[in-house]
This record gives sequence, C-alpha cells and structure tokens, in this order.
Amino acid sequence: MFWFLYDPFTAIALFTAYIVGFIVLIIAAGVLAPRVARRFAGRFTLQASMLIIGLIVVLSGLAGVGLTAYIIAGVLGESITTGFIAGLILFILILNIISYLVSPITINIMYGAKPSPELQDVVSSVAKRLGFTNPPKAVVVNGPPNAFAYGNILFGKYVAVSNTLLEMVDREELEAIIGHELGHHRHRDNAIMLFMGMIPSILYFLGVTLIRIGFISSYARSAYSDRRREGGGGLLLALAGVAAVVVSFIVQVLVLAFSRLREYYADTSGARAAGIRPMQRALARLHVYYTHAVSAKEAVSSSKIKALFIYALTEAYANPFYRKYPTGREVRDVDIDRVVEELKKKEVSDVSEFFSTHPAIPKRIRFLESLAFKPITDL
Repeated sequence: MFWFLYDPFTAIALFTAYIVGFIVLIIAAGVLAPRVARRFAGRFTLQASMLIIGLIVVLSGLAGVGLTAYIIAGVLGESITTGFIAGLILFILILNIISYLVSPITINIMYGAKPSPELQDVVSSVAKRLGFTNPPKAVVVNGPPNAFAYGNILFGKYVAVSNTLLEMVDREELEAIIGHELGHHRHRDNAIMLFMGMIPSILYFLGVTLIRIGFISSYARSAYSDRRREGGGGLLLALAGVAAVVVSFIVQVLVLAFSRLREYYADTSGARAAGIRPMQRALARLHVYYTHAVSAKEAVSSSKIKALFIYALTEAYANPFYRKYPTGREVRDVDIDRVVEELKKKEVSDVSEFFSTHPAIPKRIRFLESLAFKPITDL
C-alpha cells in the first residue's frame, strides 16, 4: 500500500492531491451541498433522484477517464494509452469480482454466523410477503445491534441479524428490519454498488499510476542531455494524475449520495413488509443505542469489513470485536414511540451526512412518514 512513499516526488504529488481534494470537498459539503439540497428538495421522486445521481456518477467517471486518456495519448500515443487504461480497468474489475465472490465465506467466518431456525421462519415469512420465490438464508451474528444483506450467485443470499439487535426489537420491528434487508437483495444493491464503487477506484488508481509514471518518465528523459526538452511530457502526466485523484474523491462523494438513496429505497421495502411505524421504531431503537454508545459506533464504522459488499441497516456495521454497551433489553424498555416523535422533529445538518453511506435516522423516519401505503399481509 505504501510503495509510493519510496519516491518522494510521488508522495508530494499525492499529498498535494489529497490537500486539494480535501479543500474541494469541504467547500462542497459546507457551501454547495446545502444549497443544492434546499433548491431541489421535494422536486424529484426517489426513483428519479437515484437515476439522476447514478447517471451523474457514470458520466463523471467516463468524462474523467476520457479526459485523462486524451492527455496520456498526447504524451504516450493512442495504442499505449488504450492498452494501459484497458489493463487497469480489467485489473480493478478482477480484484473486485474476486472479493465479491469470496466475501460470503469471509463474512461468515469473521462474524461467527450461525443458522437460526427461528430467524429463518421470520425471513421466509417476510420474503413470501414481498414476493420472493426462494428466501435468503438467515443467520445470527455476533456484534452490536445491526442487520445486513450479503451474498452472491455462488453461495446464495444471506440476511444476518446480530444477537443484540434480536434482543432489542419486537416481532413487527424485526419483520420491518428483515424487509429492509430483503429490499437490498431485491434491488440488487450489492451488484449495483460494486459497479458504482469501481468508478472512483478506477480514477484513483489511474491517477496514482500516472503520477508515478510521470515522474519516472520525466526523470529518465531529463537524464539525457539531448532530450531534456521532452521532460515536460512526464510532468503533464503527473499533473493529470493529480487531477484524476481529486476527481475520484468528488465521484466517491456522489457514490455515497447514491448509496444513501438506496437506503431510502430499502426502507420502503421494510415499510411494505411490516408497516411504516414498525420500521420507524426499529430505526429509533438503533438511534437510542448508538446515541448512548458513540465510541461503539465510531469503532465499528471504521471497520475494514465494510469493503466486503455488505448492505447494513445502519452505518455502524456489526463488528465481532466490540465492547458491551446498553443491553438490548434496556433499549427495548424505552418509550420508543416518544423517541420516534422526537426524531421526526430533529433537524440534521446536511454536512453531517455528506461523507456517510446512510442517511441520518431522523431523515429516514421523516421519509417513512411521507409514504402512503399499508403493509402487505400474509396470504
């Protein structure tokens, strides 16, 4: 991971890219994002918003790669440029596919996933309600309160619920949670976010590689006295690399915005499965727990397991290595309807969720309140 540190010029260029990217994102988070949110709030449906953000991500990625390719072609030629970019994209694609395919095994081992007949009955019932032909496998995992969906075509689909979350919620709330996770499976969020996540990754690694090649090329050419005038081509590649890294940060923020919309989309499945109120209550219980366990949320939110294509109920991803905080039974005894009503009125800063994969829980509760349908009942 730190091979570039052996080259001081590459390290300086990357440091510059990070500083520029950080400044751009801070301006976007503090100035642009709130204005855009206020201007376009309520103007588009959820589906339209997902389509617009998704297209922006894809087009931004294509534009970034295309512009970078144009600059590289001017220095190295079209054939080398085509081979280089195609090879890089193929390399990143293979790495992501391998990670995607082995992730269920890794998750089951790291989380101590165990089949649960009782939980399977709930998952099967909710899956039938939502029109699934084959319900996913249900497992109980160790960790703080959370639930997540994962799996692939080789090992099947899974819905995992942590043992602490099972202690916190009643049957209706559990059905809403299961409905949310089944929504992720139905909407193919794992595959979609795999594709979306590759776009900033391609731009980032393209940028890092160009910085490295640019400085090596510039140094090699300047070493020959009769070709010093050609050293500028290497510098141009390095600058293009810095720009690609900065653009990758911006595209990543757009991917996060897209991910937050997918969470709202999954919440609609939870509401359809069990009702709007149970879905709100389940989210409120998570809010109560993590409000009293801030350090737990911070610890598990930074977990490397997030890279394994898990779609969780909350951003505090379940982690098998954690300290104990308020018990599930203590959270269950809270007047949760009062908490729901308080959260409906709670204002949330747009900046606070700018770098988040999940919307703030008060926003999710208000979104659910705006829905107008009844839960599906078992036939």
